[in-house]
Amino acid sequence: MLKPGSTIGILGGGQLGRMLAIEGARLGYRCVGFAPEGDNVAAALCAEFVTARWDDTAALAAFAAQCDAITYEFENVPLSVFDTLPVEAVFPPRKALEVAQDRLTEKRFVERLGGRPALHAAVDSRADLVEAIDRIGAPGILKTRRQGYDGKGQWRIQSAHDAESVQLSDGPAVYEGFVDFAAEFSVILVRGQDGEVRFWESARNEHQDGILATSSLPAGETIAAQVDETHPLAKAVADALDYVGVLTLEFFATKKGPVFNEMAPRVHNSGHWTIEGAVTSQFANHMRAVAGLPLGDTATVAESVTMTNLIGKESGRAQALLGEPDTHLHLYGKKQARAGRKMGHVTRLTRPNRPTGPARQTQP
Repeated sequence: MLKPGSTIGILGGGQLGRMLAIEGARLGYRCVGFAPEGDNVAAALCAEFVTARWDDTAALAAFAAQCDAITYEFENVPLSVFDTLPVEAVFPPRKALEVAQDRLTEKRFVERLGGRPALHAAVDSRADLVEAIDRIGAPGILKTRRQGYDGKGQWRIQSAHDAESVQLSDGPAVYEGFVDFAAEFSVILVRGQDGEVRFWESARNEHQDGILATSSLPAGETIAAQVDETHPLAKAVADALDYVGVLTLEFFATKKGPVFNEMAPRVHNSGHWTIEGAVTSQFANHMRAVAGLPLGDTATVAESVTMTNLIGKESGRAQALLGEPDTHLHLYGKKQARAGRKMGHVTRLTRPNRPTGPARQTQP
């Protein structure tokens, strides 16, 4: 258990690192960050931020030397980084990244634990793609095995003819058959250093152009009927990895039950609603787990919650939303509002026994 005043290192400089640093400070910890040069919005919330390349072992060693524990805010940290870090101080463990960084490895790992991903096949050549389409069918999606998020590194395959035109220059890939689903949802858990596991309520996720647009609760009857089936699998994944921290598994709700999509060994965009919508947020519980502290209550505190991502220039008018009842704005401090870039999010709640109209104002 880390004492107040201890230092927690965060690998990565994005908005997830920013929100982790906020919760670290609430718990009395000093947070330091490490990331290559870029728009590192987490730096403003860290006591110190090291800007260096991932292969700068001297900078990594100096960073690690001041940390009592280390975590990461995204899953594309090069595995070579962990050769320089003290293994016993890193949460979640390296194994989680080894699995999550390769989509094919991830699917096979989950299958061994009893999960059911979409029909899929490894694609290392155009001949592999043709064979995969012939065996699995089309439509489908071709995804790079490594890297890629928010719709990047993915190509829709409508028919076998597309195999001739799709680019295969981005390295090994995996072809996934089309999943006929009614809804998408996330299962988000936190696992402590003592092995205790707690789940948040699962939200219904809506995507636009491959990017999460909204996460909302209640998730609806379709998801509610299937979510309990996913919890044993999610716990089995966490236990098999000896996981510490917040872990996210995404699923499709189908007529035949839940189909596993992918996992993220970190706090997740679809869990942002927990900041105001749960007793203990995903960010607070992640930092509790990393520090070896007791986990917090994950219960939902509102009748309904909707988290909406602010994409690109949508953030320009975001402050006007603060006039709405029980509405909470989070802007990430990013400098440039590019198309498809997450600039912030807004969370709206409906609470029991609370008036929905504007608050009455009194004269001073």
